[in-house]
Amino acid sequence: MSSLELASTIGANARAARLRLSLTQANVAQRVGLASAVYSRLERGRMLPSVRTLYRLATVLCTSPDALLGHGFHAEPPPDSPSVRLLVQQVRRLDERKVKALLRLIPAMR
Repeated sequence: MSSLELASTIGANARAARLRLSLTQANVAQRVGLASAVYSRLERGRMLPSVRTLYRLATVLCTSPDALLGHGFHAEPPPDSPSVRLLVQQVRRLDERKVKALLRLIPAMR
């Protein structure tokens, strides 16, 4: 596989993982520690990430470096429910104290 093909594979797999998580490019770029324009180039297959960036990207996208490289790691996809995706987006915006408070409330709602 050429470096252009590898960059394209990583970019396509990163985009697919990002969309599964309902994240924007800006969200991912910030969490990985990249400028938005740099992440955009990566996702379009215009550049190869460093090994360190590949691992950070895999962590942020809840996948593995192998999956980003196209080596067949298949994580269970998140539920497709729009309301679940909205809930996940909202929880991601909370600070840790509020997440812990929410976790204490969930058993009472069952």
